[in-house]
Amino acid sequence: MKVKNDYRRERKMKQYKGYFIDLDGTVYAGKKKIPAAKRFIERLQEKKIPFLFVTNNSTQLPRDVVKNLSENHDIHVKPENVYTSGMATVDFMKADKKTEQPSVYIVGEIGLKQVILANGFRLEADHPDYVVVGLDSDLTYEKLSEAVLAVRSGSRFIGTNPDTNIPKERGMMPGAGSVVKFVEYATQQEPIMIGKPKARIIESALQKIGLKKDDVVMVGDNYNTDIKAGINAGVDTLLVYTGLSTKSQVAAEKVLPTYQIDTLDEWRL
Repeated sequence: MKVKNDYRRERKMKQYKGYFIDLDGTVYAGKKKIPAAKRFIERLQEKKIPFLFVTNNSTQLPRDVVKNLSENHDIHVKPENVYTSGMATVDFMKADKKTEQPSVYIVGEIGLKQVILANGFRLEADHPDYVVVGLDSDLTYEKLSEAVLAVRSGSRFIGTNPDTNIPKERGMMPGAGSVVKFVEYATQQEPIMIGKPKARIIESALQKIGLKKDDVVMVGDNYNTDIKAGINAGVDTLLVYTGLSTKSQVAAEKVLPTYQIDTLDEWRL
């Protein structure tokens, strides 16, 4: 099927001052390298164009992302180039907090807990100010019960991201959104969702990178997360067909990406 807005014919490439870039499916495909992505990052670095890897993954710290990129994909960046849904969650709570050292109950892995506790929040299961729910591979009924009881008692309910599934070697495993949905169903309370496709993570990333909406473009492989996040936040979008979304699927959408390319080698800086 022919793509309706092939940028090569209908839209001139804009020169952006900054880039938000998805990881899995865009920069790498699981354990598989995407050579064009490595060349794209190196071109950004050569031209000194700011960029952030904007990821829904709340389980890892920026240093873990940097290590994976270096050791497994020969892409060399700094922790400052990484912005996770966990970091965006912290930024939301810091802007929202009403007390000096707010309390929080966390359903999530060590990366999420470390980034929250490192920013002045204290763990509390009994009537915490916030309940943050993310992906937790050691999830138990008791952890979920504590979260449900806290939300029902009045704690502010936050979900790191709405991903229903995550791709693993075994197949499509439950994602953070599946865990969040359990608490939502048991409490009948809709969470404040942070990650893509919500606009919050993009708006927070704009503050971190110090640029305006018109100055950046969101680059990703998944229309339903990366591209919708950009659309919802009012920033331009660049869909690259190296991951999840297909041309036929995207062509059926009412709102198309600003640009569509087969590989990041096609994008001119």
